[in-house]
Amino acid sequence: MNEILRLAGDLLGRQLTEPVDLGGSRRSAVLRCRTTDGASVIVKAFDEQADARRAFAGEAAGLSLGLAGPELLAVDPDARLLVMADLGAVPTLADLLLGDDPKAAERALLEWSRGLGRLAVRSVAHRAEFAEHWARYDPGMPSWDEDPWVEQNAARLPGVLAMAGLDPAPGLAEELARIGTAGGERYPAFTPGDTCPDNNLITPDGLRLIDFEGAGYVSVFLTAAYCRMPFATCWCVFELPPELAAEAEQAYRAEVVQAYPELAEDALWSAGMEQAIAVWTVDVTVRALSRALTEDWLRHPTRRPVPTMRQLLRHRWEQAATLTGHPAFAETMRRLLREVADGWDLPPLGGYPALPLTPGVRAGS
Repeated sequence: MNEILRLAGDLLGRQLTEPVDLGGSRRSAVLRCRTTDGASVIVKAFDEQADARRAFAGEAAGLSLGLAGPELLAVDPDARLLVMADLGAVPTLADLLLGDDPKAAERALLEWSRGLGRLAVRSVAHRAEFAEHWARYDPGMPSWDEDPWVEQNAARLPGVLAMAGLDPAPGLAEELARIGTAGGERYPAFTPGDTCPDNNLITPDGLRLIDFEGAGYVSVFLTAAYCRMPFATCWCVFELPPELAAEAEQAYRAEVVQAYPELAEDALWSAGMEQAIAVWTVDVTVRALSRALTEDWLRHPTRRPVPTMRQLLRHRWEQAATLTGHPAFAETMRRLLREVADGWDLPPLGGYPALPLTPGVRAGS
């Protein structure tokens, strides 16, 4: 910690003191520090592992765009260290969803979806600039724009299903080949990469995003799917009231059609959303199923309430089982529900504490 403070202080030209550990992750340390003039800054330092070097490049390149998130004050590429403005100790979207104020949670959710849509629109003209920033901090790895993670996940899925004793439904391989990047080539927009509730700060000035480690340009559908699923890659996952989930999705869509007017066409939007839901469902299944066959675990070490991994998998498979445009994929999900999840003695996912579901009504029903 002392070395991080010294390096960050040298970058700013001011001594840093009173570090407070904000948690970070397995690849980074995040500290709130005081400067000699009494201001507060955030210091984020990454370790030497390959995925940490890539995360540093994403954070530095994404914040350098200046389109969202805190102001980037200084960067040391050699030390893989950044200094950012401190947005303050304000609640996150996760805090409000897991709280007890329905109106505050609803307002925050809709501000989140609108804010992501506005970011998408603003970002369309800046893709070349992002590529330049990435090249400046290049860790020798592709950005998420170029990484074939969707295709790699699709290739791994049959093997993961085999571990569960399942054969894929006929036609699944052909459908996976068509899923591609869910329209990313035609409808790309910037995302910080992890737009989960705990990375969205609800400040007096509105929504502010943090955590740009996975920053890049992906399909707007992959972001829109966070509204419907909800939160495709997150720990803070419960069911949203169906009407509110639909309103959040429409709020995002109403913004992005300003950049891509053709997305006002319902058939095109529905097809893209189905693709994105399939992409994210494949992703979580490939990453988690093999372990979930033998054990279950909570999705966050300290936050409560929180679902278990098996609850989350079952919820994702239930949603994907209704995809009418991907019948083989939907049938494969139904097989997972019957032959794997049926043996998991767990309660339904349930609603967010601040946004309880109407009895007898399930999200997506």
